Amino acid sequence: MTANPDAVTEAGIELAVGPGLKCRVLSRNSLSQGSAGVCTAVILGRLRLDGVDADAAALCQAYAQHSDLQTLYDRLSGRFFAAIADSRRQSLHLLPDFMGLQSCYHTRSGDELLVSDSLSLLKSLPQTSFSISDQSLFDYFYFHCIPSPATIYRECAKLAPGTALTFDSNGATQEAVLYRPGFAAKAANLNQLHEQCLAVIDQAVQRNAGPDCGAFLSGGLDSSTVAGMLARNQAGARTFSIGFESPDYDETPYARITAEHFGTAHEVLYLDSSAAADKLASIARYFEEPFGNSSAMAAYFCADFARDKGIKTLLAGDGGDELFAGNGHYARQKQFEVFHKLPNWLRGILRMALCNPLASRLPLLRKGASYIRQADVPMPDRLGTYNFVQMYGADRMFDPAFLERVDAEAPIQAQRRRYRDCRSDNTVDRMLYLDWKFTLADNDLVKVKKMCEMAGVDVRFPLLEREVVDFSCQVPAADKIPGFKLRDFYKNACRGFLPDDTLSKSKHGFGLPFGLWMKEDERLRTLSRDCIAAFRQRNILSDALIDDALKSHEQVHAGYYGELIWIIVILELWLQQETA
Repeated sequence: MTANPDAVTEAGIELAVGPGLKCRVLSRNSLSQGSAGVCTAVILGRLRLDGVDADAAALCQAYAQHSDLQTLYDRLSGRFFAAIADSRRQSLHLLPDFMGLQSCYHTRSGDELLVSDSLSLLKSLPQTSFSISDQSLFDYFYFHCIPSPATIYRECAKLAPGTALTFDSNGATQEAVLYRPGFAAKAANLNQLHEQCLAVIDQAVQRNAGPDCGAFLSGGLDSSTVAGMLARNQAGARTFSIGFESPDYDETPYARITAEHFGTAHEVLYLDSSAAADKLASIARYFEEPFGNSSAMAAYFCADFARDKGIKTLLAGDGGDELFAGNGHYARQKQFEVFHKLPNWLRGILRMALCNPLASRLPLLRKGASYIRQADVPMPDRLGTYNFVQMYGADRMFDPAFLERVDAEAPIQAQRRRYRDCRSDNTVDRMLYLDWKFTLADNDLVKVKKMCEMAGVDVRFPLLEREVVDFSCQVPAADKIPGFKLRDFYKNACRGFLPDDTLSKSKHGFGLPFGLWMKEDERLRTLSRDCIAAFRQRNILSDALIDDALKSHEQVHAGYYGELIWIIVILELWLQQETA
């Protein structure tokens, strides 16, 4: 049996687990409840079983057929989380989707487990009491977001993508990573994979398109592919872009190339610093946790612009870079791996020849020594070379008393665990798998989902359908990025479909020139300075670090150090609301 989803409100649905634990699932959105045999389930979102939309009763029936969660999970796809109560074993399983497309938070109150897609809904319950986690604040400065399974609150956690939690009747938990796909080492037929690539994406776009649907269009490969597939399947497809006066950030010419190529009804909103100043505080505070990705503002304005034009659903191109190796660090790290393939004796000679005081006086040899020093940092630690915490050093960046209360190694330890979990020894495969969590699930997807929600638009991610991700794993890393050629497989698959100019352009996206605007716009400058002055009183960062960031923003690099100022300002605005 399946309950009427419209009858479910914030009061939630209760699931009996055992004498020591009960569960309540809450949401402001529709929940599906069903039971079969020994279990009862609740689903939020759109779950597909063997590729077909399924309700909670169908999930229960499938659960009863299998002796382990892994076998069941291998049949699931979609954007969802599910809670399954097993009365025979007196256990509860929380299952997220494989990419973290649907948020799921959980907290304990006595013998009750509270589960929701909304952190603020859990926080508003009279039986819960949440406090800010110092460790999560530290993690925020490391990642510019707060990665799962932590949240900003000590007492609450969120499900990590593809990772199930099982609770027994006493409330003890067991974690299991259920989505760890294998990565092909060699392609049986590369030409066949090229043909399959666009077909798989086409099917994913068809599953997600519908009435009053449009697409984000930055002009890059991913958004152009999604826009093109939408145009193939929907007459008069509509696409939307954000433009900037600064040529270093403006990609509207490339977006127009794609729009003209596919004949979409394309519209552009030009965003300026005045509009940014108007919305900065409300955007910072809309996120349920501190969130420092500056491109969130561009995503909001683009989604809001589309909604004003009658769009109810937007298709986003997120994920292509992380599936088919399109980010610069994949090629950069492969360059360092070249050093490790040399014989030990040759590496020793190069270290002696280049890493010494005499060689450091010569520019060319100095570059060689820098290369060796970076190559000697093991993966994935090497990926943090340009991270603010790594660059400054935690001791220099944070207030000493604050630093004593946190584990400064926790962020890199979390990355190492994820990196090791990958079922491949290939460095590129491991970086992709790492980015599925820390770049996509914890960051980019949070950004786009929340900003579209704020604008009143539904958003869907065709490139992150499980069928597309599983397909990408069939393409060997050596073909995704032969040598140092980013996205080579994907570009070859798209030849004849995407415009040549799109295939040859460099990566960009919906960035935001906040650092430049802060120097030019008096309102943004004043707001930022006021926030920074207030933030100093919280004794999280050292005063010297803040002074250095402000000075470097003015004198060294407005864009890079503007990003550090941005994450401070955003955190302060969020904390002001939290403590009001």
